[in-house]
Amino acid sequence: MGTSQLDISILQTPECDVEKLESLKHDTGLSVIEADSPKAIRHQQLILWYSPNGLALQQTGKGAPGPVIVDFVGGAVGHRRKFGGGKSQSIVKAVGVADTSRQLHVLDATAGLGRDAYVLATLGCHVTMIERSPVVRALLTDGLSRAAEDAETGVIVSRMELASGHALELMNQFIDGDRHFDVVYLDPMFPHRDKSAAVKKEMVLFQNLLGPDGDADDLLAPALKLAQHRVVVKRPKKAPDLNEQEPGYRLEGKSGRFDIYPLKKL
Repeated sequence: MGTSQLDISILQTPECDVEKLESLKHDTGLSVIEADSPKAIRHQQLILWYSPNGLALQQTGKGAPGPVIVDFVGGAVGHRRKFGGGKSQSIVKAVGVADTSRQLHVLDATAGLGRDAYVLATLGCHVTMIERSPVVRALLTDGLSRAAEDAETGVIVSRMELASGHALELMNQFIDGDRHFDVVYLDPMFPHRDKSAAVKKEMVLFQNLLGPDGDADDLLAPALKLAQHRVVVKRPKKAPDLNEQEPGYRLEGKSGRFDIYPLKKL
């Protein structure tokens, strides 16, 4: 993913103690502005701050949408966990959870907010996640930390591991270290057409923050070396094949699809 050209800072709030603030500064490399400095806030296009509900990323200015927070306990993710949508979800079919009774180890090389990884972990997969953006990684780390404190979600997120760094570099390191995964899952940044207000808000914010995924095509080759069972690529319905390499088959949805590169049976 590209580097943000936006003005973004950490907003110091009462919910952010000194230890949290210093850790966030270290992890993101961002500067800090005071909550009682409206002039400084107006000069930022994005702010990262500890809200009462968790670490939040928010656009500023008139008419800006609400904050983006990683929440595995409540919200849409929590509702899906409690009321269904498990094995019927397309990602589950794409990854092949139903093909085996053993726990799959999945590498989610473009984790983002971790929703797909969480779905897979809910069904027993162990998921190693890579997220290159320090800001998005901070949001995901905070969400995992809060979920770990909940009795129900704590068991699920214990199967989720977050790695720091760029997917291409880490995958090559895994290859050199002779480490493999059952499935490698890729969902590179691409202009989404989902009409959901929440998804649209997050995608616009992320595309502004991160820019295009310029090296997305380069991810497929190492993914095929790392995966023992299959590589799964999530794409918008009309997007080109990753690296112009046709998959073995596709699972089509209304607005998107999963491209499956099968390697061998489990």
